[in-house]
Amino acid sequence: QVRLVESGGGLVQPGGSLRLSCAASGSIFSIGAMGWYRQAPGKERELVATITSVGSTNYADSVKGRFTISRDNARNTVYLQMNSLKPEDTAVYYCNAPAQPTRWDPWYNYWGQGTQVTVSS
Repeated sequence: QVRLVESGGGLVQPGGSLRLSCAASGSIFSIGAMGWYRQAPGKERELVATITSVGSTNYADSVKGRFTISRDNARNTVYLQMNSLKPEDTAVYYCNAPAQPTRWDPWYNYWGQGTQVTVSS
């Protein structure tokens, strides 16, 4: 099956930057739009950004101008460059992607295990 593994989270001061990575591995016939979501304590999971296989992007209003999503199709990897971080960006960040493990499979929706981002002085 398909596995999504995130990396790059950590503790950063307000105004700082972090870069998250998410690599998809396993049996992958096709992978669709990849995205990042986040969930802060006591809040629902929310969309941060998505990117299609041809590079079309979509961002939450709260991160526009500060975050940039990109992907490497050859490596089935998606990145999230986060600049000008604020304390309210603190959350667990999850990678998401729909994928077909083989050409005979339906599309499944996959999630990574999450990576913690903490913005604090």
